[in-house]
Amino acid sequence: MRMLASYPKEIKVFLLASLINAIGSALMWPLVTMFVFDELGRSMTDAGLVILIQSLGGIMGQLLGGSLYHRLGVKKLIIGALALNACGLLLLPLLSQSWPVFIVMMGLIGLFNALSFPAIQAFIGFRFADRRGELFNVVYIANNIGVAIGTALSGFLADFSYQLSFVMNGLTSGVFAVFFLFYLKRVGTGSDSGAAVRMKKLAPQDTGIWTLLKDVRLYLFMALGGMLINLGNSIWNTGVSPFIIEHGMSKQMFGFLWTFNGILIFIAQPLTNFIKRNAAKTITSQLTASALLYLAGYAAILAMHSFPGMVLGMLLTTFGEMLIAPAIPAFLSENGGKQAPFYLGLAGGIGSAGRVIGPYVMGSLYDSGGLTPVAWLAVLTAALSTATFIVHAVLHRQKPVAGSQLREAAAGIE
Repeated sequence: MRMLASYPKEIKVFLLASLINAIGSALMWPLVTMFVFDELGRSMTDAGLVILIQSLGGIMGQLLGGSLYHRLGVKKLIIGALALNACGLLLLPLLSQSWPVFIVMMGLIGLFNALSFPAIQAFIGFRFADRRGELFNVVYIANNIGVAIGTALSGFLADFSYQLSFVMNGLTSGVFAVFFLFYLKRVGTGSDSGAAVRMKKLAPQDTGIWTLLKDVRLYLFMALGGMLINLGNSIWNTGVSPFIIEHGMSKQMFGFLWTFNGILIFIAQPLTNFIKRNAAKTITSQLTASALLYLAGYAAILAMHSFPGMVLGMLLTTFGEMLIAPAIPAFLSENGGKQAPFYLGLAGGIGSAGRVIGPYVMGSLYDSGGLTPVAWLAVLTAALSTATFIVHAVLHRQKPVAGSQLREAAAGIE
């Protein structure tokens, strides 16, 4: 990754705004379960229901956001979604005393928050076509730094007021909307750039959704692989977390695992780049390498059943995370043409389904047999994701999609 100093000012400003938004988002998500159980006096089952509704809203948001990109335009979609999300968060403290209203609001917040994801990813892919892969990785790092900071601050805010966390998240979302309002006026929407104009010439103007869905070789196997990775990754909250508590370990040890994760994402980028340069030179090979690293990490947890095994597992899966997180949006931005926003939302929605399914399935397995069956399921999902990524790689090695023309067209755009 190039030094941050080498980036133009407009990219630095965008990264700073992303960091602030990530901090705000992280103020809330760790506290939802605690708020429902502690402040509202509901059961943990009810807390799980809220998370489920919010996650389903997020899936719908990604699917809808990708479909609306070219109908509404990047400016209206991003600013509108962020503004609606800010309004929902700011109203939440006033409406949270009614349980049915609170559930509906959490679903809407999940929807509005996710609406902007495909649009922002597509904006990066279109606007910065010549550096999109690198920039997706930098945004990923910035967001993880924001999550680490926000999660650390959330505990202090919760001691003072849960509602303050919601308000602060709403304010940062509103600030992000205002940022994009002025930012897009100054730099353009990305659809005005030379790369995007050429994409429009190469792609159909009015392609139906069913026609887009039929191009399964572009997105399906990759999206299924991402879904399986997300399902297996539920092992941390519904396998490792209760295992640590049941075996009398300090709860801080679970927090240490995620602190370790955040530190690795920040400091281990040179090693990740070494892997990309020497062992996984293409995006498709990076996806396969990611799944293999997840497989090795889950296997370590299965084999060792101890905290050192969990640390080793976190080490390996974090490297897998660093490979897959920027790879999926980079691939779809390069190969999806004008319809990249639709495929970004579609792949994101399919992938998020793993986060919805995982906690329930693994929670049930843990209740019946402890960590062992949970770890076996994680290993199985990683093995299956490896297979789907290999199929994806074979399909794109045999018959490159039209996006290869787009990469050539975008390569000369500064």
